[in-house]
This record gives sequence, C-alpha cells and structure tokens, in this order.
Amino acid sequence: MKRLPFLIFIFIFIFFSSGCNKPAGFIYKDLRNLRVESLGLKKSQVSMDFVFFNPNNYGVNLKKVDCDLYVDSNYVGKFLLDTTMHIPKAAEFILPAKLDVEMKSILKNSVNVLFGNEVFINARGTTRIGKGGIYVTIPFHYAGTQKLKLF
Repeated sequence: MKRLPFLIFIFIFIFFSSGCNKPAGFIYKDLRNLRVESLGLKKSQVSMDFVFFNPNNYGVNLKKVDCDLYVDSNYVGKFLLDTTMHIPKAAEFILPAKLDVEMKSILKNSVNVLFGNEVFINARGTTRIGKGGIYVTIPFHYAGTQKLKLF
C-alpha cells in the first residue's frame, strides 16, 4: 500500500518529463524588405523582415530577442524585441525588425556596401521561447552572405 503513491508519482514524473522537450531553435531562411527608414550622420534607422522556420512539431511563443548584428565583421547595432508572438508549428514566420545603425561602422566599409552586391552578415544573440508559461533561453548564431539590392 505504501508503494502505490510512490509508483503514481514515478508514472506522473515520466509522463510529464517525456512531453517537456526543450524547444529547438529557429532556422534562419531569408532577409526581406531591407529599407532605410531614417538617414543620419551618427545613426540611421533600418527596417527589415527576417524569415525564420520553426522546426518544432508544436507552436511556441517567442517572448524576447536580443541580437548583435555585424556587417563585414563591423558591429552595426543591436536588435531587441520584447513582445510576445505566437509561432505556429513547423512553419515559416516573419519577424519584423528595426535597427539603429552606427554610421561610423558602415562608413568603414562603405565602398564594399555601396558597390558590392553581397555583404557578410553575422548575427549573435539569444531568444526566449516556450509554451504554457515555461520559457527557456536559446542562443543562436547566423553567419552568411546576403545579397543587397540598394540600387
């Protein structure tokens, strides 16, 4: 009789622990709609749409994004998102972003950015994703070339 509560506890623990897998990080797909919102000598504001894929077999909530962005190995700025978005299971989704860009870092490689059609983008940061009120922080890193259509 004393073993019954213990066995029920073990059964419940195994049941809940098997269903609580840590969510996988999002897969970067594309960068769309790159626009210069405001142009300044010290800072400019750029907006863009990041396209990601959710590889999880369940929908998750994206609560926070904290990302440092580098273009051609020069720090450009920080992207922060502090709002909750629901991401559907196994689907692509668009994450709109506005970024304050340090112009001195862009001016260092202005010839490459203006006359080249590709730049090397490096993004590092963390996201907080979860389900049912339980969130985990997942680090991410993306590095690759991106075609720019400025002209």
